[in-house]
Amino acid sequence: MKEIIRIALDGPSGSGKSTIAKRLSSTLKILYLDTGAMYRATALKAISLGIDTLDELGVSTFIDDIDLQIKYVDGTQHTFLDGEDVSERIREPHVSMAASNISSLKCVRLKMVDMQRKIASEMSCVLDGRDIGSYVLPNADYKFYITASVDVRADRRYKELMLKGHSVEYNALKKEIEQRDYNDMHRDFSPLTKADDAVEIDTSYMSVEQVIGKVMSYLK
Repeated sequence: MKEIIRIALDGPSGSGKSTIAKRLSSTLKILYLDTGAMYRATALKAISLGIDTLDELGVSTFIDDIDLQIKYVDGTQHTFLDGEDVSERIREPHVSMAASNISSLKCVRLKMVDMQRKIASEMSCVLDGRDIGSYVLPNADYKFYITASVDVRADRRYKELMLKGHSVEYNALKKEIEQRDYNDMHRDFSPLTKADDAVEIDTSYMSVEQVIGKVMSYLK
């Protein structure tokens, strides 16, 4: 039986962990599970129902039965909500803060973590998020904490959104990222934190290739 390898990448918004996770999965030919997309889709569901994304009682009315699926289409991960491909919609700016809000709810994290652990128990995979190494997969084979300065992360996100045609203001975007950092690090249940045994990598002044090379140097 082939050995299952699980790699956890944590870090704040815009640190580059998703890009690194995708490249790692491609290089190692294992599954990449975008956990952030799962929280974004959950937030989109709440928005569509007119439920405040900080209203745990309201969110609890649909979370247990949420129809959320992660599928690969032509080699690319797509997120489906109620049978609809919402991969693009969940990247819209207003969904980002909503996802940060809803991810702070215990009922949501318990549901998502249950789904993520089930997938990770069945196949080799790379997971990125806020609490993968510290909570979701505390026994992951390899753990990395990917970070970068707020200015660098805001600049990356600004360029990404502008390329997609979204009209955004840099200072407002930076403030939003700082607020997301605060929310993620100070939530009561399973906050963003660096696992004690995780390798920290600051990507502020590193190319994607340099980060991948550093991560690969730790893999046996």
